Amino acid sequence: MKIIPTAAAEPSSVRQNFISIAGIAKSFPARRGLVEALGRVDLDIEQSEFVSIIGPSGCGKSTLLLLLAGLEQPTAGRISIGNRLVQDPVSDLGIVFQQDLLLDWRTAIENVVIQAEIRGLPRKPAVEQARRLLAMVGLEGFEGAYPYQLSGGMRQRVSICRALLHNPPLVIMDEPFGALDALTRDQMQLDLLRLWSHNRMTVVFVTHSISEAVFLSDRVVVMSPRPGRIETIMSIDLTRPRRLSIRDTAEFIHYNHQLIAIFKKLGVLREDE
Repeated sequence: MKIIPTAAAEPSSVRQNFISIAGIAKSFPARRGLVEALGRVDLDIEQSEFVSIIGPSGCGKSTLLLLLAGLEQPTAGRISIGNRLVQDPVSDLGIVFQQDLLLDWRTAIENVVIQAEIRGLPRKPAVEQARRLLAMVGLEGFEGAYPYQLSGGMRQRVSICRALLHNPPLVIMDEPFGALDALTRDQMQLDLLRLWSHNRMTVVFVTHSISEAVFLSDRVVVMSPRPGRIETIMSIDLTRPRRLSIRDTAEFIHYNHQLIAIFKKLGVLREDE
């Protein structure tokens, strides 16, 4: 595994490891025997860090998220979150998938508040928090709208608010913007960074977009083709808060070129001679 440092590390008194992934491997049974989805993966993630995982389809990115959430168990290795070994489903986190998975018969705010209902949290503060979150992502005035009355981007904003309602220390996101058009995707990235800056939760974000990973992240983890292993970890030293204009800077373009070069080396990206 190659680590590309681009910025001086912060003092340990400021940040500390929150997630430790040690020697994680995962295989699945198939007709012709076991399929190795993940090779040995080692990764530490600091508290309040925004880490993106990028790699080709089938390299185990989503599997790694399921292992983090305790929804799958590893074939080998261990994961700990906040010094607790992950052995069962982790309740103190938020999950956002590519599909919003909203309930059609509930309004936007009621789709957010369902998080509190499931967890047995008091309703009144949950509704107040839901209103604050919806306002932060530009959905003030749409609290009473049903999913069919919302655009795809608006629906995904609701799903993100639902994941954050209980102020989880960890949020894992699996291609949450993959189905959105380019303009909506840009806005969703800005909305997510605004929420992250406000809440300072740890985010593990899976994407297929190099530019999205660079724009959002403190570090980008590059996965190899299956069985997925960490090929490179790249620190992203770009000023925060980030604006869309940062994508025109030489630094941003340089990070993109570096990542493209890595995927060319891996054979994931190929150009005709």
